[in-house]
Amino acid sequence: CGEFCRCWSLSAHRYTVGRMSTVRAFRSPVLLAGTLLTALTVASCASPEATPPAVPTTVVTTPVSLDNYYSQNVDWRNCGNADCTTFEVPLDYSDPDGPRITLAMTRVQAKGESIGSLFVNPGGPGGSAVEYAKAADFITTGAVREVFDLVGVDPRGVGLSEPIDCLTDEQTDIFMAGDASPDTELEESRLILDSTMVGESCAAKDNPLLGHMSTVEVAKDMDIARALVGDPVMNLIGKSYGTAVGSTYMDLFPDRVGRIVLDGVLPTYLDQLAVTQGQAEEFEVLLRYFVEDCLGESDCPLTGDVDQGIQQIREFLVGLDSQPLVGTGGRELTEGLGSYAILTHLYFPETDFMQLRPALKAAMNSGDPNPLFEILDRRISRAPDGRYTDNSTDAFYAVSCLDLPVTQSVDQIREFVDDLGITAPTFGRALGWGVITCKDWPFQTDSSKPEVVVPNQPVMIVVTEFDPATPAAWGRDLGKRLVNVEVVEWAGGYNHTGYNEGNNCVTDRVDAYLIEGVISPGVTTVCD
Repeated sequence: CGEFCRCWSLSAHRYTVGRMSTVRAFRSPVLLAGTLLTALTVASCASPEATPPAVPTTVVTTPVSLDNYYSQNVDWRNCGNADCTTFEVPLDYSDPDGPRITLAMTRVQAKGESIGSLFVNPGGPGGSAVEYAKAADFITTGAVREVFDLVGVDPRGVGLSEPIDCLTDEQTDIFMAGDASPDTELEESRLILDSTMVGESCAAKDNPLLGHMSTVEVAKDMDIARALVGDPVMNLIGKSYGTAVGSTYMDLFPDRVGRIVLDGVLPTYLDQLAVTQGQAEEFEVLLRYFVEDCLGESDCPLTGDVDQGIQQIREFLVGLDSQPLVGTGGRELTEGLGSYAILTHLYFPETDFMQLRPALKAAMNSGDPNPLFEILDRRISRAPDGRYTDNSTDAFYAVSCLDLPVTQSVDQIREFVDDLGITAPTFGRALGWGVITCKDWPFQTDSSKPEVVVPNQPVMIVVTEFDPATPAAWGRDLGKRLVNVEVVEWAGGYNHTGYNEGNNCVTDRVDAYLIEGVISPGVTTVCD
């Protein structure tokens, strides 16, 4: 199974720390039908009435068995433009007296007088919140930086926290380059066989942490982190998969909710196939937007109208299946890698499109795949020498397959793939087959998903109308389920996530909520 069939949702926010870094979120999906609790009131982008500006505080109690974790001493040390520390959490929350693991945490202090901590999570799963928080000036506005300490915790198994390790660099290359869209029975059999590579490699490591990578456990870790920085409640901006962490936290600790922003919602109540369908169909929308934009630029390799341009891209990708382009060092641009390079540059049109156009032109017009390799490698943390500089691929599956196990048979998956090939003809089949990596995953979790619980404090959801990785419908649906929430929608936006991404209305609304507590529960604020 090629790496493309994972469909990473890139990090909910781009940031620069010497390089562009992105991370992955769940693949996938159709929305599950849910009870609509209330109808949202649609409002224009106007300032709603303010609630009391003080950050809410709540007196909470901690299970006695976890007291030592909540009261442990942490030693902060300077690490450049931030303070860094480590802390311990239980490997297994059902056995708090058993083995422990160590997590990394960083804090970038407020530029002015701090009113508390604001935890940040960039998504993934597999993204480093420590690295993300260190880029504080890029991920929030100056107004937020003035009054909040930004805090990032690398989730268990990720980044500087106690890591997991499954695939070698060579295995990751093979996995990514595989045929994700089989056309024959032989290719399909090979894909099904190769799809076990990640799970088998993880199982061979015999690391007990691999069975405890669920989002429920990550959310419980976050509550210990909250206590260790001295905050009575959790204030958080979660983007993409970070919204799954945030919403799970709200479900587990509704009395500890402060000001929480869920930007680019990934609902925890969807299954793998539902997530995949939603993403595949939205990526088709974004591809059309890319082609329309491309046709007006001088470095565009496409000709004709939008439909003709899309067909040219499909023909290019199909051609790679039978005759890959050979780049530097003999590396082959396969159909899977070519598709993945395009897909990973549909998230942030303002910057992604200008990178994708010339790279695609070099491959399509000159047969030179190296520019596509260059932009893809930056997205997947692959160094020029072939090393992968983080374990985000391993972490992505370790979390995804625990949270969203695939129980369907191969025949059911094949039927799903065929249907998705109709509704999302460019990427649908590859994304559909991607779910098979989580079938028969060798690890299971005892951490059952909590029910959707209405938090004690109002929270904010941000949706972008044409977000390809976290479709707007997901955020709207969660907003109806939570009730005690304001939904801020970027109408006409094509970005993955919306806060601090160029729409002043969206950004100002989020800032007013975080800094002053300004929010109107039950309202949808539409930002054009």
